[in-house]
Amino acid sequence: MPLAPATVRRIAHLARIHIADDDIPRLQGELNGILGWVEQLAALDVEGVQPLTGAARMALRLRDDAVTEGGIPEKILANAPERAGDYFVVPKVVE
Repeated sequence: MPLAPATVRRIAHLARIHIADDDIPRLQGELNGILGWVEQLAALDVEGVQPLTGAARMALRLRDDAVTEGGIPEKILANAPERAGDYFVVPKVVE
């Protein structure tokens, strides 16, 4: 079903795209071509075809969730402009 020029204008309006009147025939042809491809895809028999969920079926390698560093508050807070014990001091933003 080919698109009418009014439909092309409506699509452009919904997409918030300004198109000139002389661009409508070109866009009409392009949109009709896209819809033709969709009709070709709809005509395919995909009964029994499993959906593709990824390019390769492999398991991700997982690492242990373990703390590998820590216990170095002096190094972490060395460049802090202001600190209170082992914590950063920041300006109060909530009254």
